[in-house]
Amino acid sequence: MSIKKKLPLIFCIIVFIILVANNAFHYIRSKNQLLDYNEKEITMITKEVSVQVENTKKGSEYVENILARELRIASVAIKKALPPRYQDVTNEQLKNLAKELRVSHITLLAKTKDDVVGVRSSDPKEINMGTKGWGYWYDAYLQLFALKPVTVQKGLALPYYWSGPMEKASSNPDHIDKWGYYYDGTTNYIIDPYFRDNTVLGYEDRFGPGKVIKNFTKEPGVLEMSVLNPKSFGKKEEVVHLNGNYYTRISAEPIWYGSYKKYSNIAVDSKLVKKAAETNKTQSYKDTIKDKYIMKTFVPVNTKQDQPYVICLVYDYGLIQNELLHELKVHILLSIVIMILVLIISFIFSRSITKPIGYIVEQVNEIAQGNFGKKLHLSRKDELGLLTENVNALSNHLLHYVNDLNHSKKLIEYQAHHDPLTGLTNRRYFQEHLKPIIDEANEKHETVSVLFIDLDRFKHVNDSFGHTKGDELLKIVANRIQSCLPENNHLITRQGGDEFIILMKNLDVNATTAAAEKIINTLKKPYSIAGTELYLGASCGISMYPKHTRNLDTLIIYADMAMYSAKKMGGNRFIVFNEQITKLSQERPRFESRLRKAIENQKIEVHYQPKMNVQTNTIYGAEALLRWTDEELGFVSPEVFIPIAEDTGLIQPLWELVMKKACQQVSEWNSKFQRSLNISVNFSARQFQEPSNMVKQVKNFLQESKLDSKNFEIEITESILLNNSTEIVQSLQSLQDMGISISIDDFGTGYSSLSYLKNLPINTLKIDKSFIQNISENLANTEIPEAIINMARGLHLDVIAEGVETEYQKEFLVAKNCVQMQGYLFSKPLSHDSFEAFLSKWPC
Repeated sequence: MSIKKKLPLIFCIIVFIILVANNAFHYIRSKNQLLDYNEKEITMITKEVSVQVENTKKGSEYVENILARELRIASVAIKKALPPRYQDVTNEQLKNLAKELRVSHITLLAKTKDDVVGVRSSDPKEINMGTKGWGYWYDAYLQLFALKPVTVQKGLALPYYWSGPMEKASSNPDHIDKWGYYYDGTTNYIIDPYFRDNTVLGYEDRFGPGKVIKNFTKEPGVLEMSVLNPKSFGKKEEVVHLNGNYYTRISAEPIWYGSYKKYSNIAVDSKLVKKAAETNKTQSYKDTIKDKYIMKTFVPVNTKQDQPYVICLVYDYGLIQNELLHELKVHILLSIVIMILVLIISFIFSRSITKPIGYIVEQVNEIAQGNFGKKLHLSRKDELGLLTENVNALSNHLLHYVNDLNHSKKLIEYQAHHDPLTGLTNRRYFQEHLKPIIDEANEKHETVSVLFIDLDRFKHVNDSFGHTKGDELLKIVANRIQSCLPENNHLITRQGGDEFIILMKNLDVNATTAAAEKIINTLKKPYSIAGTELYLGASCGISMYPKHTRNLDTLIIYADMAMYSAKKMGGNRFIVFNEQITKLSQERPRFESRLRKAIENQKIEVHYQPKMNVQTNTIYGAEALLRWTDEELGFVSPEVFIPIAEDTGLIQPLWELVMKKACQQVSEWNSKFQRSLNISVNFSARQFQEPSNMVKQVKNFLQESKLDSKNFEIEITESILLNNSTEIVQSLQSLQDMGISISIDDFGTGYSSLSYLKNLPINTLKIDKSFIQNISENLANTEIPEAIINMARGLHLDVIAEGVETEYQKEFLVAKNCVQMQGYLFSKPLSHDSFEAFLSKWPC
């Protein structure tokens, strides 16, 4: 849909939503206002009705009392006009006397053995009428006969007189009477004059609640109103059976005043009347009754002196709906007019916008089709004018951008497949080209060799000299690897970090291993970076396709596993993949689990290899070495379980175990044999991750074992010293200040600078056994050991040779003034008991 059509549509939708929201708001507001008004009106009506009902009831009571007093005056006149015995009075005489005194009837009540009975009356139905079942009426008669004040809580009580409340006549329930009863003891009967019907109810008809309620039903919307008795409304009528008649008392009638006929709904109304009376809260509901939508409201009225009642008001709810409907129609008509105006205005407005936009769209389409440099001509000073200028600028820039894009595309393709640091192909290129190379080898029945190379100790270079020097070193490594390979028939990839993979096509195992050896020898030559001489090694793993596997992923995994095995064997070598490597890899989790349990259960033993001073022919100390014989695995070489411990973090508890056992044992031997043996313990790089904590632990172990610090020596490798951090140097200095000796183990096998020997706190150099064991009987290959001994003497350091196995090796070392030795010539590493027995044979 075009903007020209969208704009009017959007404007109309927005205005429509606003109008709908506005109309809904006004409708709800009007509805609430009408309901509030209606509620207030109902409240006002019911309040006024309740007030007037109370007032008229009080007025009725006042008139009743006046009538009662008139009946007393009539009673006195009757007493004077009649003989004292009822037997002397006739009914006709009473009729005449009633007319004369203007009362409706006169009855004389006499007391019998167990009742009070009408004995004479102007009303024949009153004669012989018993009163014993009349309740408080009968009680009042007895009190009168006893000449006592009447104490019942109904009617009006005066001396010798009681006037009962206005009530239906039990002798004739069609009449409403007001009775008077007089007895002063001068007669043998109670004088009972009374008014009937019109005389009693005239005032009620003119000024009573019924009149008030009738007037209120003339109010607009008020359909019906009544005053209900909550005690009996909706319940079974309370019928009184007296003198052969039955009727309902006025107080028990369900509807006291008003009309409850046209909109009756007793099933629902009775429940709400009861609830209103019990909770003293107004109740209401809406319903359709006799085709009329009404709202019924029940308002409870509780009086202090009289029985509570409920006013029922029926309101024509259709009036409210009609008013709301009228207002809604007005708003809808007004909304239609507004919508028409908005539609006309929006069409005019949209045309003024869409015409220049249409022009811009046409021109931009041409630019999009490649017509770069095209200019738009639109003279406007608003946003569309600014848009035109920007489109013109964009058109010019696009031409330059496309030219640059074509140039950059080639560069991006190169960068996507090459390592930015070394210029070698990257992992993505390798993954994309491995399968085509393998497929070609399958077609030609050729082999593919995979060399997985990882630099030894490169992390220490990075940590010691920074990543910048590390990056420079990686560039040199990449160049050296390339120089070792022919120009064709190979693919070199930097996998990441210090890992490289080389693919070589159609070479047998011998040619592949020769290439690997050449690379390793080239990479271990010294590197000069910014005046610093550095040494590195390389570990290489080799796998062959299709000899070892035809699966591409597995081929790389096998080369990686072989490289890892080379690194575990000390590095600076290559290993061709074999099934034993897979077996070790698969067994590794089992080894790790058994090692963890062995450490927890203290199943790792400490053996001790004596350290000899051949000049004095004495044992001056021992090196603590770990030995593990497992129940399932049998004897496990330290070369197997120590690397596992380092990889899994178990090296720390393993170190703590050897420290505790070795220090305690040597302390006991020194005390038992009165010697001053020292014990040397190997420290791994793990202990130096938190140097200050390591120093504290060493102090604690020495204190717990009561071993003198001068009898303790730590052995560290050159790789730890490569990271010549201030914290490590301080920790070594702290140990040396305590009297602990520091020895460099396997000295000569590293490739780092030797400058640390002058700057770090070191006491002893330990010549690696590989240099000692290379010494032949004719004293060939002695140059390196001799150089190390001379360098140690020049730096005022002690020197000890390990791996001494023959007499000629011993004689050479003695000749070069190296008298501290250890090796199988003297003793292999011994268990606790064996070392103690060995120790007892040697002098102090």
